[in-house]
Amino acid sequence: MSGSMTSISPSTPLSQRSQSNSNHRQSAVNLKSPTNLSIPNFIIPSRRRKNPKSFPSLIVNSTTESLNQPTGKSIQAPLVVVGSANADIYVEIDRLPKEGETVSAKTGQTLAGGKGANQAVCGGMLSYPTYFVGQIGKDAHGKLIMEALEGGGVHIDHLNEVSEEPTGHAVVMLQSDGQNSIIIVGGANMCGWPENLANDDLETVKNAGIVLLQREIPDSINIQVAKAARNAGVPVILDAGGMDSPIPVELLKHVDILSPNESELARLTGMETESFEQISLAVAKCHQLGVKEVLVKLGGRGSALFTEGKEPIKQSIIEAKKVIDTTGAGDTFTAAYAVAFVEGKTKVECLRFAAAAASLCVQVKGAIPSMPHRKAVLDLLQSI
Repeated sequence: MSGSMTSISPSTPLSQRSQSNSNHRQSAVNLKSPTNLSIPNFIIPSRRRKNPKSFPSLIVNSTTESLNQPTGKSIQAPLVVVGSANADIYVEIDRLPKEGETVSAKTGQTLAGGKGANQAVCGGMLSYPTYFVGQIGKDAHGKLIMEALEGGGVHIDHLNEVSEEPTGHAVVMLQSDGQNSIIIVGGANMCGWPENLANDDLETVKNAGIVLLQREIPDSINIQVAKAARNAGVPVILDAGGMDSPIPVELLKHVDILSPNESELARLTGMETESFEQISLAVAKCHQLGVKEVLVKLGGRGSALFTEGKEPIKQSIIEAKKVIDTTGAGDTFTAAYAVAFVEGKTKVECLRFAAAAASLCVQVKGAIPSMPHRKAVLDLLQSI
């Protein structure tokens, strides 16, 4: 990050914004798309998908008081995920190839993924009303993603098909110990976006209970979304995964919670993150840049939530019976934390809920296919 980031002005504390906007979050959500979508002349025309079936009512079980004891029925503002959707091309290998070397893969298959789509399906599988804003190409990979989102209970009225860009895809090299290396091709995730997001997309953001962003779409889109959310009093979580370039100041100052893993935190701050003390110092730099809360995913060491001026809250991992594939585990953690947060859980409960969801995720191959059902998460929490 450049020195210019020190000019970021502190954001309004999340607790104050949450209290002042409690009525907003319980309001009904207007999700009707306008009949005429204005598209600038220089943008390649795209077709906005319409969900072929009615999306479930926003009346869902409220679990504000307890992870396990629903308190009745209430209208809840949705989780809105704005981000990427990829076709993940999996190859299973014993080890990564060396320079100039060719290795044989045991198997290969293509599954739906992408950080944004992963997080959206996670929200849907956790039985929370979830909306996805993103782009796909008019190709077989796009159809794969569309079906996966719908199958996960995600509302896709705001999923656009871009005429002249392929659906984004990724090559996932999965090793025998469950670890992976990934190469991403941006495609429609990075190209073909309108200069200004459609009004109905922004209205959905403004009526959200919480918004999730990542860095696999253009920063300019993330900035528009974060600004709209901030102006409406909607909290924003930015998952730092994706591009490894510095996060723009204009984006950071509209984010409530920054969620990197330890390697992303190291890249963003230029500091070591081997020990918890080093991680704490790196997080302190994020606080100096205007980010009030930093949710750090620490892999096998668990996670920690750092709130400026307070002691960090640590959460150990919840051991998985067997680690099959770590792809999507970070997305599961972040999305599960967001769901628990918007449901009114305490920070300790949010971390615990997210850890349980991530533990279930790594026991299944693939990203979207591994997103856990809410009941499975609650059952796991009750068993430990």
